[in-house]
Amino acid sequence: MSRHEPVDPLPEVEVSAPKTAAAGLPAVVSSVRRTVARMGLVDPVRTLGLINQPGGFDCPGCAWPEPPPGERGRVELCESGAKAVAEEATHARAGRELFARHSVDALRSQPDRWLGEAGRLTEPMFKAAGATHFEPIGWSRAFDVIVDHLARLDSPNQAVFYTSGRTSNEAAYLYQLLARCFGTNNLPDCSNMCHEPTSVALKDTLGIGKGSVRLADVYAADVIIVAGQNPGTNHPRMLNALERAKRNGARIIAINPLPEAGLLRFRNPQTLRGLAGRGTKLADIHLPIRLGTDQALFQLWNHWRVRDGEDGRTPLDEAFITQHTSGFAAFREHARRTEPQPLIEATGLDPRLVTQAYDLVNGAERLIVCWAMGITQHRNAIDTIGEIVNLILLGGHIGRVGAGVCPVRGHSNVQGDRTMGIWEHAVPAFLDALEAEFGVVLPRDDGFDTVATVQAVHDGRVRVFVGLGGNFLRATPDTPFTEQAFRHIALMVSISTKLNRSHLVPDGDCLILPALARTDRDGHQLVTVEDSMGMVHASQGTLDPPSLEVRSEVAIVAQLAQALLGQEHPVPWARFVDDYDSVRVHIARTIPGFDRFNERIRRPGGFELPHPPRDRRAFDTPDGRAHFTVATFAPQPLGDGHQLVLQTLRSHDQYNTTIYGHDDRYRGIKGDRHVLMINQADIDRLGYRDGDVVDIVATLQGPERRASGYRLVAYPTPVGTAAAYYPETNVLIPLDHHGPRARTPASKFVPIRLEPAAPVVPTPALA
Repeated sequence: MSRHEPVDPLPEVEVSAPKTAAAGLPAVVSSVRRTVARMGLVDPVRTLGLINQPGGFDCPGCAWPEPPPGERGRVELCESGAKAVAEEATHARAGRELFARHSVDALRSQPDRWLGEAGRLTEPMFKAAGATHFEPIGWSRAFDVIVDHLARLDSPNQAVFYTSGRTSNEAAYLYQLLARCFGTNNLPDCSNMCHEPTSVALKDTLGIGKGSVRLADVYAADVIIVAGQNPGTNHPRMLNALERAKRNGARIIAINPLPEAGLLRFRNPQTLRGLAGRGTKLADIHLPIRLGTDQALFQLWNHWRVRDGEDGRTPLDEAFITQHTSGFAAFREHARRTEPQPLIEATGLDPRLVTQAYDLVNGAERLIVCWAMGITQHRNAIDTIGEIVNLILLGGHIGRVGAGVCPVRGHSNVQGDRTMGIWEHAVPAFLDALEAEFGVVLPRDDGFDTVATVQAVHDGRVRVFVGLGGNFLRATPDTPFTEQAFRHIALMVSISTKLNRSHLVPDGDCLILPALARTDRDGHQLVTVEDSMGMVHASQGTLDPPSLEVRSEVAIVAQLAQALLGQEHPVPWARFVDDYDSVRVHIARTIPGFDRFNERIRRPGGFELPHPPRDRRAFDTPDGRAHFTVATFAPQPLGDGHQLVLQTLRSHDQYNTTIYGHDDRYRGIKGDRHVLMINQADIDRLGYRDGDVVDIVATLQGPERRASGYRLVAYPTPVGTAAAYYPETNVLIPLDHHGPRARTPASKFVPIRLEPAAPVVPTPALA
């Protein structure tokens, strides 16, 4: 099949200079326009003031935490959150009429944005293998279809249960329990594609795969490093916290190839200075680092830190190192032998800027390092995070106010899903607790992660795929390979709020089961989520559901379990359907930190989960200590014919695979997503002109992978690097292009070459 990503004829692209400030009045105007256009005039008034407020609902966007209830603004949301709410609270409906009017082939031909704008799903829909259209199906019959397929499998491991990070704690807990009671640990989730290296590296070094920072620590820090992260688009409420830290005297270092507006200046839309003034400068230093070399930078700083410690210029925290760490001697010897010049050259950075940033880090009594996918989506991600932890340990910046490690998660409850047991690994202590609580016997073999799932579907080792939220086929790498694999799956079940491409690819049986969204009222029930900093809080929607046929994720999972496992199963599935307190009772008995769950979740602001390294400098590692690690930076392979290294990223008008529009306001790009941001020096070197249309060809081993029809846009990115939007460019990333252990796709380091554009075949539009 073709390795081209089909696109419509190229529209006109308007390009202006990238913005140097984020938010302000344009963010307010954009939020109002989007919510009114999708939700009308009344619903925004009923909902926007309840987002991230006690008694309201958790924003379905990012996982950045809220301040304590007494410190929250009247409107505790951002532009990205307003877009996410408008997307799921839209008045548009994707009902049976849509599916009757358009065949599966016609729907497949439409862009992702068109599918999303079709609106909320209203009833279960079914497409039988070989059928041309989806048709309505009752809930009972839908469950019968699933049970019939699962019963015909040779092994439970021929089924996969995938989860998106927007599902609630209660639904996630029941979902993993359902999968394991059925007999499999095939529980891939979106963590596999984003922060898995964080979980692995922090578990290795600190004994817990979560960050150690509270929101109050951000306010109290001396120095904050923001690495591989674009908070202005991906989690804008973080800018409020950074602004407050700046007012308290913090210095901020931004490490990112692109000069993102949100880290340059923040115009707080809830202040007069933000709306009418210049706002607040955030980054004191911006280091425009080459892709894939963050490990080199932190290794360089660790070399200097050890040198200065031994020379007595800046003492290390010897007491902390002696009492609470292991591996320091080997790390120190490695740091001594490190040659600094090759590391500086690898980063492509101005040595003076690197030194200035190091001086801030070296002098900090309270240091925080924040990071996101610009760090994790690399082959060397675990080693890079290891170097970050080394830097933190040298200064004793764990268990200290205003200091620590701060991975910033994407999806609003991706961390909570993992806490609830959504993980392909069989953790003995957790399985023991479940078995004792429910009187069941659970499988003890590890299951498939995301990459292994795609390969297993391709090989015919997985016949049934159940997805709780998300758009799996667009989020995964190697788009043609993945779509070809799923063409032949026997059954695809999607528990979703809206239509997306994953529903349409398979030729086999397909079920779409409509679920309530965060904004929807669920009777008198509330659910819970966990943010990036380990705070658990309640969420309760207020809007009428799109139809009476739409059910909650908790109810769908519990009713499916009843149908699959039988009424006599020892787990009380029937009780869970409309009594979420009973789910939380079992969570409290089986997961540490959730004691008195039902009582504490009803307190304004929720409660904090324990974090031993932060709380008492205790480390759940084999020797009970934090671990220094040793790894040598090495350049990544580039492949034959390589000209540039590509990173894939979001535009300002999307959230993960959900495309809101074709504009990227902060980067000055309007009208199209098929653009390649590239340094003018590289355009000249390769013999093109700004505005030329090219094909992007990956130079990694394997079949040709090509993205066609991309317009060159001269942009201030480091020489030798380029950037383009996903999911369109996922076509360029081989399934096996990932790091060890975590196996997260290396989407931020894709060697490419450019070729003059191949002809583009227009795709038909629906009336």
